[in-house]
Amino acid sequence: MEKNKNKKKTLTISSSFTKGPASFTRNKIEKKSFVPQKKKSFKPNFKSGKTWPSQQLSKGKPNNRNLNRRFAEQEATKRFIGSDKKILDRDKAREKTPAKNKDFQTRRQSKLTISRAMNVEEFEIKQRSLASVKRARLREKQDEKSDTKKEFKKVIREVKIPEQITIQELSNRMAEQSASIIKFLLNMGVKATINHSIDKDTSEYIVREFGHTPIFEEVPTVSLSKKSDEKKYNLETRPPIVTIMGHVDHGKTSLLDSLRNSDVVSGEHGGITQHIGAYQVSAGKNKIITFIDTPGHAAFTEMRARGSKVTDIVVLVVAADDGVKPQTVEAIQHSKAAKVPIIVAINKCDLPGSNIEKIKNDLMRYELIAESLSGDTLFVEVSATKKTNLDKLKENIILQSEVLDLKAAKKGNAKGIVLESKIDKGRGPVSTILVTEGELKKGDHFVCGSTFGKIRAMIDFEAKNVDRAYPSSPVEILGMKEPANAGDEFLVVENEVESKKISDFRRVGKKSNNTLALKDKTKIFDNESTKKELNVILKSDVQGSSEALRNAINKITHSEVKPKIILSDIGMINETDISLAKASNAIVIGFNVKPNPEAKKNAQSQNIKIEFFNIIYKAIEHVENSLSGLLEPDRKESVEGTAEILKIFKLSNSGKVAGSKVTDGEIKNNSKARIIRDGKVIYDGQIASIFREKNAAKEVKSGLECGITFRNFLDFKEKDMIESYKVDMIERQIND
Repeated sequence: MEKNKNKKKTLTISSSFTKGPASFTRNKIEKKSFVPQKKKSFKPNFKSGKTWPSQQLSKGKPNNRNLNRRFAEQEATKRFIGSDKKILDRDKAREKTPAKNKDFQTRRQSKLTISRAMNVEEFEIKQRSLASVKRARLREKQDEKSDTKKEFKKVIREVKIPEQITIQELSNRMAEQSASIIKFLLNMGVKATINHSIDKDTSEYIVREFGHTPIFEEVPTVSLSKKSDEKKYNLETRPPIVTIMGHVDHGKTSLLDSLRNSDVVSGEHGGITQHIGAYQVSAGKNKIITFIDTPGHAAFTEMRARGSKVTDIVVLVVAADDGVKPQTVEAIQHSKAAKVPIIVAINKCDLPGSNIEKIKNDLMRYELIAESLSGDTLFVEVSATKKTNLDKLKENIILQSEVLDLKAAKKGNAKGIVLESKIDKGRGPVSTILVTEGELKKGDHFVCGSTFGKIRAMIDFEAKNVDRAYPSSPVEILGMKEPANAGDEFLVVENEVESKKISDFRRVGKKSNNTLALKDKTKIFDNESTKKELNVILKSDVQGSSEALRNAINKITHSEVKPKIILSDIGMINETDISLAKASNAIVIGFNVKPNPEAKKNAQSQNIKIEFFNIIYKAIEHVENSLSGLLEPDRKESVEGTAEILKIFKLSNSGKVAGSKVTDGEIKNNSKARIIRDGKVIYDGQIASIFREKNAAKEVKSGLECGITFRNFLDFKEKDMIESYKVDMIERQIND
């Protein structure tokens, strides 16, 4: 027994090496943690004096397999026992190691080795634990996010507020949702979209309600006039600017043609002026008069008002055979509003039936008293066709201008006003400018309304190219980036940078047309949703005609229908206009313009009709007729006959026949009918059939008896009254 105790442990290595160590290490690992160790190189013990089998073989001695096997078993046993001791020592040391080394040890323990891979049970446990750790970390991150949301505090921002701003831009500056702002405005009674603009006060109110601090932006000040410290130029006498005004067809253009020996009136469609024309006429002795011809039609009110603002003297033309008319009174009102002196030219004095004294008496009601009647208004009796007293008219204009002492600076940057604007094929935007001050030169940079440009060419009233223009001179200029609006101020600036700056500033201010304000709770969407709308697309040759036509159409009012202009522009009708008309189901009106070939082709393929006009009142009539087509026709009823039910007959097929006698008119088959009982209508439908002596009949006249059946009605009784009637649908007109 003692020998067995003292006997060393040996490890038997069999030929199936993979099975033995696997089962052995599995039992060991269940009790102790296993840490892989580096394999030590095998070192022979030279002190023992023994020779190794390899040495013996090298010396040529026979191979002793038993000896080699025994030796390998002994060495493996030593290594195994030594590794067990080292593992126990390391486990004890790990318990005493500080926390800094734990992470490193954990990482080492988590590494997958061959031994761990062979231990399937441990491998599966490790896989499950890693997945759970990942899930736990994910839950922690989600909890952190939720905590941050709960702890979120609203950032109070300083919001810059301009004079006008869109709802979209305001939401971006506040870092708020645009839907929240729209909802807020809706609660305040204002319906809007993100593209609508709001004023400064409304913006401030919204910003404060959302918890932010409003800061008002400083409005950029752009001086359009010359500085006071700049050089002042000497004032010189300038030609008078005379506007010819009056009722339509009273001879305004004919009078101007006679003064300038031209024939403008023959080129006007319908014999009426539809554009502002500017001309210069010689009055002798180096005297020049600038004339502005305005249209007389009622639709051109804005053009007449614009002409009276830029003029020095107004020549009021009154036909001697027609007298004072509405546009005559309107011209007087425009002149008085502009505080402009009036010279009355009584035209057509050569015609029979003229009553000059009556005209003078009628004008007295409007404070225009002739000098012959102790007044201060100049009256001139003229004839445009026979050129009677034209020189006298010129003399009176020059006399009036001398009294006014008209002067202007002929040096320095030019100023003016736009009389008319159009898009010319081949030349682009063209504007008629009336210079009011300074010297206008070719190559000058200018700003006009919300557009700017550089003068490429100037054309005078005689269609001649000029390089300079002075006060009271009308010229056409080329070089605008886009068409200007009639009535816009024209100003020459130093360079392109300044012109663009002013143009951008005016362009921002132009957006005020869409401005919302809470104080008046302006509605964007028309509450009159029950009204039927007629969409209209207008294309005109010049801005003045477009403006006049647009204003005239907008004045058309009705309780059931209304026009809606979705586009009003100048220039030719293009394919974009046709596409818009198709999408919006609009009518297209071309005033003095035609479509281009591509637009014409698209209109034909898409069945879109384009109406062309060159007289403004005909275009207005077309819109009125189109609106009339949207009106519901009037329903007119007329009674054809009456009958009384005397007796009721039952038929075999469970039907009933009203035995009746026609008391008035006639009863027709398939006509509309009402059954009246005790003054109340109990049935309103249609007669199904009429029988006369067991035969079907088409109609039964008064005094005859018949049997009548009704469609889907059997509840009639004796003494009920039958009323046969017809309904006529009458088309309505908007002006009715």
